[in-house]
Amino acid sequence: MESGVPKLSRPINRGVCNCTAMRKASRRVSQMYDAALAPAGLKVTQLAILSEIDLRAHDPVTMRELADAMVMDRSTLGQNLRPLERDRLVAWEPSDADRRCKLVVLTEKGRVKQMQASSLWRVAQERFERTVGAAEAVRLRAILLGIAANSGLTSPG
Repeated sequence: MESGVPKLSRPINRGVCNCTAMRKASRRVSQMYDAALAPAGLKVTQLAILSEIDLRAHDPVTMRELADAMVMDRSTLGQNLRPLERDRLVAWEPSDADRRCKLVVLTEKGRVKQMQASSLWRVAQERFERTVGAAEAVRLRAILLGIAANSGLTSPG
């Protein structure tokens, strides 16, 4: 050990790192979806947020609940919500149960934008499934959603 820094016996093989492989794949897929959504002026992450809010329109969510549903920390979600709020696609409303609590809601403009972007999203979705294979895409989604739901991965140890 030199200067208090442990010496690694060998470097990490980038071909076996699960995180690196998922991040590379995620960036490639995001690039494809973002390009498809460009005519709507949205990124795929923004569409996912709008869609999640729309799914919960009957029972609006707090920022914490939305962050949990998106598997994002609140700070990252806040950064993603700011342009949506600026463009008046989302708004904040007080909760009926607790007026101090603010709920994230889709505006009418947001609903129209989400519907417009959803048709573009379908084109990207079909392209992905043609390229990867429909059955493989179903299996991949199941695996990835299982990983996303596994909060044990963020627990120490």
